[in-house]
Amino acid sequence: MSQFQFRVENNPSYASLIVTLPPNQTLLVEAGAMAAMDANIDMKSKMRGGLMKGIGRMLSGESLFISEFTAKNTAGEIYISPGVPGDVSYYHLDGSKSLMVQSSGFVAASPSVNLDTKFQGLKGFFSGESIFFLRASGTGDFWFSSYGAIIEIPVAGDYVVDTGYIVAFEDTLDYNVEMIGGLSFRGLRTGILGGEGLVCRFSGQGRLWIQSRNLFPLLNFLYPYRPVPSND
Repeated sequence: MSQFQFRVENNPSYASLIVTLPPNQTLLVEAGAMAAMDANIDMKSKMRGGLMKGIGRMLSGESLFISEFTAKNTAGEIYISPGVPGDVSYYHLDGSKSLMVQSSGFVAASPSVNLDTKFQGLKGFFSGESIFFLRASGTGDFWFSSYGAIIEIPVAGDYVVDTGYIVAFEDTLDYNVEMIGGLSFRGLRTGILGGEGLVCRFSGQGRLWIQSRNLFPLLNFLYPYRPVPSND
């Protein structure tokens, strides 16, 4: 059970998360995602997760920047809007397993939840996705978002997902990124640049969440319309 009262509105296309903070209670929120709040809620920003070392730090030096919102003396309500239009889902961490979430998917969490970035190596690079997953562990409430609607899939055995559609999965699942059979070198090159032609094969037992849309085709569609310098 959640320690907070909450609701998700306008889902699955333009979901917002509304959370009621009990008096003197704190909520961790994605930096920049606060849309509105009661005046008795205080905010401060901080960095969690620690800088990655070695190649991880060289490639991005990624840490998780979050804001802490605390209701002073009386309860307060906060409206949270993720940066990408889509859905918001809730997950309760009970200490028995962790949740792996795409690095852009974090929305909010209880202060008791441990948030760490996890370097996933070159398979993250070759999948066309961000190199980091966020690992949520411990106990408490956790909310994550997607581009498009979120679909929950119970996995028992093997399951295959295009890398551009993965939102989150429980760490009871093993995973491996592989090419779709029969791709030429040209197909491989396209997969590296656009996330096409590569899939993630999950195995074991646990829950998996995918999104109904892939951001890469939208970016490819918009690319020809980008502003370009004039030659005049």
